[in-house]
Amino acid sequence: MKRVRVNGTELAFDEAGEGERALLLIHGHPFDRSMWQPQIGWAAQLGWRVIAPDLRGYGASDGAGEKTTLEVFARDLLALLDYLKIGRAVVAGLSMGGQIAMELCRLHPERLQGLILAATFPQAETAGGKRQRYATAERLLAQGMAAYAEELLPRMLAARSIEAFPEIAEDVSRMMRSAPPAGAAAALRGRAERPDYRQALERFEGPTLIVVGDEDSYTTLEEAKGMHALLRHSRLLCMRGVGHLPNLERPTAFNAALEEFLGRIAVA
Repeated sequence: MKRVRVNGTELAFDEAGEGERALLLIHGHPFDRSMWQPQIGWAAQLGWRVIAPDLRGYGASDGAGEKTTLEVFARDLLALLDYLKIGRAVVAGLSMGGQIAMELCRLHPERLQGLILAATFPQAETAGGKRQRYATAERLLAQGMAAYAEELLPRMLAARSIEAFPEIAEDVSRMMRSAPPAGAAAALRGRAERPDYRQALERFEGPTLIVVGDEDSYTTLEEAKGMHALLRHSRLLCMRGVGHLPNLERPTAFNAALEEFLGRIAVA
């Protein structure tokens, strides 16, 4: 693990591999950089410099304030890339991480060599969703993460994944239980205020890989198809029997799609 101070906070991150081609992996909520373990070393072996940070308020990174917007997360990551002297990178994000990737696309599309959007969607939050996120933030501060993690697990993983891969279910549960409540609450408040990213996706000219599980209770196949229609150079992969964490539930299939995608970028 490495650490760097950017934008008034200290971020922890893993770095593997070397070279000019960079891959930035952005975790979701309420997780940390360890959710990308099946991809970090593997992508480095393909010849990519892989960067997997803990977002501010998560994992081993410093805590956040009362509200952390997706723009704040995105600007932290841009500063991290600057620190590492990485001008352009393929950016992969899952769930909230995918929306942070879209925020990077909105702010500085020229910094994105390619885009990987897994289990995510571009729409702004609904009025009801805002109320729920703010209420959940208060609950986490009052009660901690344990009960919340227990409730989320069957929505994060497909039922067959929980049954067939208990070690993955336990690791997902561990990440959620150990997430700092204050950081998770700040992110929930910030995510409630997110903009609509559909115009940013329409303008993006780079290659994109969209991944969705057909048993994802947060991101529907129709929403993934909607992103696919917006993006000019995209491929859509629907993974059968998979919930909200395709990179963990089916790492071999996910990595194969990632390898094909990165291979096309490498020879472009």
